[in-house]
Amino acid sequence: MGPLDAVWHLLNFFAPALVVGFLTPLMAKLLWRAELRGRSLVNLSVWTCAAAALGLIAALVLFGRDGRMAGYGLMVAAAALSLWWSGFRTRV
Repeated sequence: MGPLDAVWHLLNFFAPALVVGFLTPLMAKLLWRAELRGRSLVNLSVWTCAAAALGLIAALVLFGRDGRMAGYGLMVAAAALSLWWSGFRTRV
C-alpha cells in the first residue's frame, strides 16, 4: 500500500464520523433553537466530530475491524453524549 492509498483509507475510515459530527449539531440547533442559542455551531461540531471519531477508533480496537453495526452504534452514542455534554448540560 502506498502513501496515497493510506490517506484514502484514513479518510474513508473517518468520513462517517465527520458526517455525523457536522449534521447532528446542525439538526440539534434547528430543533432546539432556544436551548442552544448561546452555543456556537462550530464548537458543537468540533466536540461531536471528535467524539464520533473516538467512538470509531474504540470500535476498531474492540472488534478488530471497522464497518460493524455495533461500531457505528458506538459512534452515534459517543456523538450524542458529546452533543449533550457540550450543548445541553447546564453550566454552573
